[in-house]
Amino acid sequence: MRKIDIFDTTLRDGEQSPGCSLNAAEKLEIAHQLARLGVDVIEAGFAASSPGDFAAVKTIAEQVKGPIITALARGIRADIDAVAAAVKPAERPRIHIVVSASDIHLERKMRKSKEEVLQMAIDSVRYARNFCDDVEYSTEDASRGRP
Repeated sequence: MRKIDIFDTTLRDGEQSPGCSLNAAEKLEIAHQLARLGVDVIEAGFAASSPGDFAAVKTIAEQVKGPIITALARGIRADIDAVAAAVKPAERPRIHIVVSASDIHLERKMRKSKEEVLQMAIDSVRYARNFCDDVEYSTEDASRGRP
């Protein structure tokens, strides 16, 4: 039997929608609802973006049981440190790292070579494993990147 995991980004990605802003209590309420729905993974926020988002992710990690609780980190140590601290109290913590992959992102956003970004990805996953056994790595803009 195959299982499809449901990974919900409402609490992180949803806030990027124009006019959408959730306070910590609203995020917690939504996280509890997602857990009741049986969502496998809740991406609770971007912990390094602000003290408020860090606190919301940590509260969700402390109070929501069942799903894996994660937050997004860029491939930099400060982001990984923030996520590690925020999700540490979770029953099932995860650190989710994202690094750009397309040539245009490497050139304009990262200002790094392919080799530097690949090493950044390797180093960030290695570093995150010091805090958490469950580390997820994603590439941003991968559909425009070269294999």
